[in-house]
Amino acid sequence: MKFISLIFLFVSLAFAQESDIANLAKSLKLSAGTKAIVQWERVFKSKRKMKRYKIDTLSEYHRVNLKEYLINHAIDSDQPTIAGV
Repeated sequence: MKFISLIFLFVSLAFAQESDIANLAKSLKLSAGTKAIVQWERVFKSKRKMKRYKIDTLSEYHRVNLKEYLINHAIDSDQPTIAGV
């Protein structure tokens, strides 16, 4: 049932905008502000870490957009998702 739900979620995000990518991150229980830019880059370079966060199940398009979103809103970015940092 989870697999069907995930497939439906990913198919419905075919033309995702940033808010849709933010929702995708939330559904994967990823928060951009929990890691620094370099940490997010390491996650996307490691197959083991991508599997741990279920990023490996995403299409290339969604992976690229998710990585961009997480890096752009990381804790040490210009636009962190956590206010006051």
